[in-house]
Parts: sequence; C-alpha cells; structure tokens
Amino acid sequence: MDTAVSGPVSGPAQGPARGTDPAPYAPPRHGPAGADPHGPAPAWDPRGDLVWGTIPRLVRHAAAEHAHREAVVADGGRTRVSYAELGRQVERAAAACIASGVRKGDRVAVWAPNTPEWIVSALGAVTAGAVLVPLNTRFKGAEAAYVLRRCRARLLFVTGTFLGTSYIASLRRADPELPELRQIVVLDDTAPESCLTWRDFLAAGAAVHPDEVRARADTVEPGDPSDIIFTSGTTGRPKGAVITHAQTLRAYDLWSELAGLRADDRYLVVNPFFHTFGYKAGIIACLTRGATMVPQPVSGTDTVLANIAAERISVLPGPPTLHRTLLDHPSRDAHDLSTLRLVVTGAAVVPLQLVERLRTELNIGTVLTAYGLSEAGGFVTMCRRGDDPGTIARTSGRALPGTEVRVLAAPGEPGEVLVRGYHVMSGYFEDPEATAAAVDPDGWLHTGDIGILDADGNLRITDRIKDMFIVGGFNAYPAEIEQLIGAHPDLVDVAVIGVPDARLGEVGKAYAVRRPGTGLTADDLIAWARREMANYKVPRQVEFVPELPRNASGKVLKGELRRAAAAGPGSPPEPAPDSGH
Repeated sequence: MDTAVSGPVSGPAQGPARGTDPAPYAPPRHGPAGADPHGPAPAWDPRGDLVWGTIPRLVRHAAAEHAHREAVVADGGRTRVSYAELGRQVERAAAACIASGVRKGDRVAVWAPNTPEWIVSALGAVTAGAVLVPLNTRFKGAEAAYVLRRCRARLLFVTGTFLGTSYIASLRRADPELPELRQIVVLDDTAPESCLTWRDFLAAGAAVHPDEVRARADTVEPGDPSDIIFTSGTTGRPKGAVITHAQTLRAYDLWSELAGLRADDRYLVVNPFFHTFGYKAGIIACLTRGATMVPQPVSGTDTVLANIAAERISVLPGPPTLHRTLLDHPSRDAHDLSTLRLVVTGAAVVPLQLVERLRTELNIGTVLTAYGLSEAGGFVTMCRRGDDPGTIARTSGRALPGTEVRVLAAPGEPGEVLVRGYHVMSGYFEDPEATAAAVDPDGWLHTGDIGILDADGNLRITDRIKDMFIVGGFNAYPAEIEQLIGAHPDLVDVAVIGVPDARLGEVGKAYAVRRPGTGLTADDLIAWARREMANYKVPRQVEFVPELPRNASGKVLKGELRRAAAAGPGSPPEPAPDSGH
C-alpha cells in the first residue's frame, strides 16, 4: 500500500492520487500594461504552455518588458546592467557562439563562479541553440574532464584563477586531450595559450548579423533540451539529467508565483549557478518577473550582510546554514537588513527555531521550504505563503500543480518518494539503462529519497535510502534524528550516520558543532537525547567538530563522515570546501 497526492493536473487523472492542493495555483495572465504595480506576470495559453516557450524568447521578452529595470548588479555595485543591456549582451554572446561553430544541440559547458559573465555566456549559448552543461566549481580537473568527455562539450567557458585555483591548469593536468572540445574561452581579460579571452571571443561575433542570431534562436523549440544537469555522483559516476526549455520555464514560472517573486525584488543569488537552485530558481526565476539579480561568487556571511545592506536585498534563498550563520553573526546588527522579505530554503533539515527566528528577529514576512532533485528539474514540492511555521519547518510543502507525489508506504509511514509530472527529465544523457532504472514504464521517477506524506499532502523527507541504518531491527532515519537533536540550545549544526555495532548491528553516531562558549559534552548530549527520542534513535557516539563538510548546495557530505568514522575515533572529517562556489 502506498500514499499519493498531487497538485491540480490538467487533463485526465494520471494514476492513483489522493488529496488536493489546498491552495490551487491560477496561472498568471497578462493584463493591461501598468495594471499590476509590480509589472505584468508572464502568461500561459489555454493549453498550459508558457507563451515564451523557450529560454531565448524569455530573454527577449524580459529585455523588452523590463528594459529600464536593473537586471544584474555585481562587483560591489560597480557593474550595473539593465534588462535591455542584458538582452544585447546575450545576443552578442550568442553571435560569438555561432561564429565559433556552435550548432543547435551542441553542448556548451560553463565552469565558473556566480558572475555576470556566467549569466551572459550561459544564456548566449542557449540562445544560439546549444544545450547548457553547468560544471560544479568544486570539481577537480578529473571530475570536470569526465563530464566534458561524457557530454562531448564543444565549447567551454571557464573562469581564470579563482580562490587560488587555475581551472584550466587543473583540467589540462587531468586530461590534456579532449578531442570534442573545440574552444576554451576564459571569462577574463587574459588567457593561456590556445584559449580565447572573453573580449576576443565576443569580438569574433561581430561578423554574425543580428538577424542570423534571431533566426537561430527562433529554431529552438519548447521541447528541445535546454540543459543537462549532472548529478553529484554520490552513487557512482555523475549522470546527466536532460531537461527541456518548456519544463524549465513552466516549473520556474510556477516557483516564482508560489514564492511571490516580484519585479521590484532585489535577489541576492548566493546559491551557485551550476546548481538548479542558483540557475533556475535564481537566473530563470528573475527573468520571468524582471527582478534584479545580485550574484555573489563567494558565500561568505560578511559579504552577504554587506550586499543585503548596500543593495537593499529583499529575496535571499539558500540552505539553512546560510540563514543560521546570518542570524548568529556578531556584526549582524551593524547592517540594515530591513528590506529582506522572502526566504526560500531546503536541502537540509530546517529547525523550527530557525523559521521562528527569521520571522521574529529579522521580520521576514515569507519563509518557505521546498524539495526537488535534478531529475525533476530541481522542483517537486513547496510550502505555500501563509503556512504555519511548524509546517514550514517540518515539511517541504505540497506537490506543485501538475505534479503527483507518491510514497511507497502506508499512510503516515516512511517510504520511497516517487514523482510524476511534466518536469521529470526526459532521461539521463545517452544512458538508457540508468534512465530505465530511475523512471518506471508508468512515468514515475524513483527518487531514492525516503519521505512521509501527512494528511494535508505535505511531504517530509526523512532521508536517502542509502543513509537509513537499522538499529536492532528498527529503521533509523538520520534526518529525523538530526531534527530532534538540532533542537538542543547549545548546538548550531549536527549530522548523524550509522556505524557498525557488535550487538545491534548499527547505531547512530552524531557529528555536532557546538555553539561558541558552551561546555556541552558528549555524555550531556546523549543523556539529553535519551529524554527526547526513542532509545533506538539515540546516537551512541558523539564527536564534536568545528564544522560539517557540505557541498555547494548545503547538503552534508555523509560520505566524508563515514570515511572519518571508519578511520577511527579522533579522525575528523575533511573540512568543508572553500567558501567559494
């Protein structure tokens, strides 16, 4: 037996579904110019398709509709680009892609931190008909080379030296021979031999007439692939989830509507652009509404505070760790944070205390949580504005309209989460076997996540299937245990893994980060946990660490913790990677 809920789905029902979305989504439609003080919302036609259809047409629409609004602010305010200028820069980059030999359907990769050049190069490639392949900036050369070979990228946009690392040198050491890669463009004024500078690359596009750029962009169809997002590779080699233009635009127009994103918003994009949270819930979402993007290449809290105050930021999505460090920063009160009004978070356990502190200490009117994965375009469920703090903290909200969510378990019990809807990937890039293993013949995506659906259709993710451990016959879910332990007033962060135990098979081990100045001991925390949760859930071991290792999207790297645990007591996990994206 399993439980299933869905948001409103157009057309005939698609399989078993119980429950309805208590806050149905009405697709936005154009009204008379000026009718909406925040600017007209994008329209959907009667078939449910966005009138833009493709990302190139969205860029064109935003450049015309929001011409004089600021599109991008960067470099401490020294770079300010209007939507009209952004449209021109994107078309110029598209012309340069065409001049370099990029054809429709070619894969073009971007390996760089959050900068205006990332936005322009990525959107320029897509406007030229290419399929965007964002590369994780924490990749080492061998990891980047694998993805470039796997997707047969024709063109690579890459940063110069960033945080002391030369990406090109790292790539060449790993694999000097990438036969499909025709050109490397450095997003800077200098470049190594055999690479082009950004300026020289753009200059070569002058030979391509704007009409040719427009004609190429118009060949792109809504059902064409827009991007390939490679998974993190935690279960083996990364696999590339292929997502179309129509899937991206419909999902992130909806994300913007449910979140309440507006044209007058100023959005600090701390989430890395190579991740759907940064690219799609950031760049694409802002384009749908005409909001201002303020990309931040390095995720330091000092810089976040300075940017919020200087640029009067109103929207700050990010992982819970970002918002917690913001609240606890010693110089928080020295910055004017009064313009913040919207926070969207996820990717980890969200303590109820964090939601309440954001609302009370920073007076943030809207705090929402959401759930998604690359194979579903990054977006599956979301809380709704007006949900109570407990729902927001304990769950990831309800299925987005047009989406079905099932849990393979009895009502109220944990089981694998399955998803079906218009935004589920068309497949893994050139990997039919992996695709068949992930998406069943009825169209259900098997996420590998364990979750529980409540009576209102709210989804609570309890863990990954591979992270669950069994204590004396009882299933233990680390995310649930972390939520309970995270309520301890002397902790700022915690992660739980299963470790071998001679008597019980496995038991929990907690890696915890203490609040500065506290004297909490492992025995204290274990005794406290025994009062707060069932005995089989209580960690038998506690190790305090300065910080937890996390990836760029905020997820704890459980593999690092398992390796440290296997190495024996006193072997700390590898520290979190550099704060740069």
